[in-house]
Amino acid sequence: MKIKPFRGIRPPKELVEQVSSRPYDVLNSEEARQEAAGNEKSLYHIIKPEINFEPGTDEHDPRVYDAAVEQFKLFKEKGWLVQDAEEKYYVYAQTILEKGKGLENATGAALSGEKAKTQYGLVVGAWVDDYLEGRIKKHELTRRDKEEDRMKHVRVLNANMEPVFFAYPHREDLDAIVAEVTKGEPEYDFVAAPEGFRHTFWVINDPATIQKITEIFAQIPAMYIADGHHRSAAAAGVGKELKIKNSKLKIENPEYEYFLAVCFPDNQLNIIDYNRVVKDLNGLTEEEFLKALEADFEISEYRNIEISNDFSEVKPKGLHNFSLYMGGKWYSLTAKEGRYDDADPIGVLDVTISSNLILDKILGIKDLRSDKRIDFVGGIRGLGELQRRVDCGEMKMALALYPVTMQQIIDIADSGNIMPPKTTWFEPKLRSGLVVHELN
Repeated sequence: MKIKPFRGIRPPKELVEQVSSRPYDVLNSEEARQEAAGNEKSLYHIIKPEINFEPGTDEHDPRVYDAAVEQFKLFKEKGWLVQDAEEKYYVYAQTILEKGKGLENATGAALSGEKAKTQYGLVVGAWVDDYLEGRIKKHELTRRDKEEDRMKHVRVLNANMEPVFFAYPHREDLDAIVAEVTKGEPEYDFVAAPEGFRHTFWVINDPATIQKITEIFAQIPAMYIADGHHRSAAAAGVGKELKIKNSKLKIENPEYEYFLAVCFPDNQLNIIDYNRVVKDLNGLTEEEFLKALEADFEISEYRNIEISNDFSEVKPKGLHNFSLYMGGKWYSLTAKEGRYDDADPIGVLDVTISSNLILDKILGIKDLRSDKRIDFVGGIRGLGELQRRVDCGEMKMALALYPVTMQQIIDIADSGNIMPPKTTWFEPKLRSGLVVHELN
């Protein structure tokens, strides 16, 4: 992989909590408006610039893109974003406790005595051609309209305002470099509202270390998009446009041929479940539905158990085991042998098994992207959210899935296949505004 250091544009240490934000695509315009209320320094003014206008303004209005440009200029003039004098790499650590709070220190030791999980990413400029030529591999389809929106945002700002989230095959030499860097004092270290994860950030200043990172990445054959497929496509698309436009200028290793990425070793990433809730049983009674399931699943009801706040007693126990909630009861479903193909990287996925044998075969839900009878709930909300949505009458049943593994994602990307919709949920999300990459 070809990467390069870059002159990051970053908030001063004392402003990072005011400037940084959640990614543009995890909340709607009104939610961004509320989070940015009273905070003129929030990055939402640039990445969700429609909040600078009256509620209901179309986010694709030309005035909205113009506002993003003006806000970016303002942030730099005010000193809310300041460019580093030299090209750097950076280390970005995210920490989450088992109960979803990031109250531990930067090394991942929990202050409360609970087990913590920290993942350490390297912030780099990723090469556009690695994406265009398939060495940066994807596992999801992208929509052209969403790509074009982000491409326009990159074009008008001449910058990657938000990073994409990559995974690479872990290497001990990179782990050792990161461990040495993170012994030092971090540039940023804070717990972000509202999600409550800890974000810690170090600047790599040593030229020899920077050169070593570049050399090691050159030995890595591929990286994998974990989160940010549309941002990756948009950034690479603009880079390709600028490369063609400036082809006669003979610029050596131009900045626009790279885009902002945070690269994590694959053995550190936290993938959580992505669950389903369904509004009706396609005309079946609960008893008829359970009877229909018996053709393909071993079924048992969870009885005489006291369910704790984290619902650990009724969570899926492994691949091909599902948890069903319906009629005030939890059930365990285990797919029978022969109902899936272990040699098929798509067919062996639990999202495929549940879609084929439950949602399609029994409930008649054939298109997960468009059918209004189904909704999806990220595992960060817990199984309690599934139970709540059924108990309140909004939904008839809920299905909890065991999370996919990073190896499954790699196998699918390597084979050139695409995962079914709503398969992966990576948590924590990357915080936007810790560093920006300008294309000049």
